[in-house]
Amino acid sequence: MKIFDARATAAALPFAALVDQMQALFAHGLVAPDRHHHTMPMQGEPDATLLLMPAWTETVGCVKVVTATPGNAARSLPAIAGSVLVFDRATGAHLALLDGAILTARRTAAASALGARCLAREDASHLLIVGAGKVAAQLPEAFRSVRPIETLRIWDVFPAAAERLAETLRAEGWEAQAITDLAAAVPQADIISAATLATEPLLRGEWLIPGQHIDLIGAFTPAMREADDTALQRARLFVDTEFATIEAGELKTPLETGAITHADILGDLYALAQGKEGRTKDSEITLFKSVGNAVMDLAAAITTIK
Repeated sequence: MKIFDARATAAALPFAALVDQMQALFAHGLVAPDRHHHTMPMQGEPDATLLLMPAWTETVGCVKVVTATPGNAARSLPAIAGSVLVFDRATGAHLALLDGAILTARRTAAASALGARCLAREDASHLLIVGAGKVAAQLPEAFRSVRPIETLRIWDVFPAAAERLAETLRAEGWEAQAITDLAAAVPQADIISAATLATEPLLRGEWLIPGQHIDLIGAFTPAMREADDTALQRARLFVDTEFATIEAGELKTPLETGAITHADILGDLYALAQGKEGRTKDSEITLFKSVGNAVMDLAAAITTIK
């Protein structure tokens, strides 16, 4: 069995190949069991979450074990930790053990890029990233694999974190700048991607302008939200899978209050990957909400061992 550390896992997951593999699996209609989601109460800090995610094709399968610990921000530790076991479907033999945090960050960013491939304007070049964590760091490269991204702006609730990420990206050749006024930055962006652990909306619908694409990554429990009701109401809504309406407060809460209805959700990654849905005109606002599923992990696992 091959063991991939964080560096080797990242090197084995170039975004162009990963996005293509992910689109192929969704276009084929591959489904996976629902994610097992368990809350683990914590003393004096936000609850932690344990996630178990299996998926398989006729030839290969994988299972991911992830812990999400929001309190790690105060410890200067990553919020996400995990591992992915890849196995042969015919024999059950274990083929590889991958770094789950890196794989999750890259496949999550790749899912956002796949959404943008179908929903963002072809000429989208200005990316605003809300958040400065591990997933946020992957987003510039991911989006550039599908759109001509040139300008990066980064906002985080901790301004120093946004500046650190901007400095890292500048060292890699990006035109990146940390900003502190989110309301002023939103109307300037073509793509706005939020990857935070927010429990109250950060993005306001009144800030949005025609032609933008909104990508929401962070909210993966009913208690979490990154955008307000107005943002949802102004946009054409898409999800990675129907599970997002159950798991993410982003959608679950406004569906329960009647701010939006199920009919407002126009498609998922299966429809988008098959070309059945997408942007219909440059002036519309599109919004893609992703909570992740094991098909994405499997796409990454297949890409890694090819």
